[in-house]
Amino acid sequence: MTRPLNYRVLFLLVVLLVAGMVQILREHRPSWLRPGLRLNAYVSAADGSVAVVDLVRLSVIARVAIGAGLSGMREHPTRPEIWGVSTTGGYVWILDTRSNQVVARIPVGPAPYALDFSPDGRRAYTTASGADSLVVIDVITRSIIATAHAGSGPVLARSASDGKHVLVVNRRDATLRIYDADNLASQAVVPVVEAPDDMAILPDNSVAFVISRQKRFVSAVDLKGGVLLASLELSGTPSSMILKPDGGELYLISPESHGLQSINTWTREVRDSVVLGSSPTQGVLSSDANLLYVSDKARRERGLRRSRGDPRRHEQPPHHDSRRRPPARPRREAILTTR
Repeated sequence: MTRPLNYRVLFLLVVLLVAGMVQILREHRPSWLRPGLRLNAYVSAADGSVAVVDLVRLSVIARVAIGAGLSGMREHPTRPEIWGVSTTGGYVWILDTRSNQVVARIPVGPAPYALDFSPDGRRAYTTASGADSLVVIDVITRSIIATAHAGSGPVLARSASDGKHVLVVNRRDATLRIYDADNLASQAVVPVVEAPDDMAILPDNSVAFVISRQKRFVSAVDLKGGVLLASLELSGTPSSMILKPDGGELYLISPESHGLQSINTWTREVRDSVVLGSSPTQGVLSSDANLLYVSDKARRERGLRRSRGDPRRHEQPPHHDSRRRPPARPRREAILTTR
């Protein structure tokens, strides 16, 4: 006697099979779903080269010799190109990700450290720290189209997400300059923490947070009014900062305090430090911003952390002087591209 089919069980098995296939396709993304798909990482090295790592095969597929003092690597938002600077050589370099070859070197002046793109990707901004200048590059022609005087020792230029302003961090005179993106007219000069070298801008372009890797303070700057809003004290000197995509929280990692602190960007309240390990240095958020992956330099491992705590009081930092600060240093970097 033939047993009748249990259609409920059969239906459940089909649903589980489809769900499993969808999950596998999402995780592994086979090449037949997208012909020509490449998932590569570009890693700068101390010898002045960039290693191209195939993340599917987990192997180095190319090493591109570029020059000494590599820093500021960025993927162009619309073109198959990796851009970066050579602090030692004083130029911006462009790597074509299709051929893994350097296609241009653009002299910009002594000691550039970083670069950024305008929201439409048509312009690139960098600074020449040795010449105290802001440099604007046309991405299509790969030529300099404008320069402007910056403060003393500019090390970082960032474009606002609306494309209306360019912000420059000046390390030696401890200022943040705000420029009109159209004509590079200086609109405001704001004093910030001593020896500043990094910055995060809220998505609505209302406030910028400036840090120094030598001081325990974060400067909050009102970009519309061009004034310093607050100087927030931390439990240790920060090595890196990560802004949540919605702009609601800013995470600061500090090897000195062995942990992480978060700042509520709306209220500018600094929460208590969370101990992470011996010497946490860098971090990256997951795609859903629910997990923070943190590397520990001393223990050579990575962990997952969430930041929670109570607000604490802020104090004003001591007044900075105008003495010459040690130059910023190029940092080895890695970026991920999908083409």
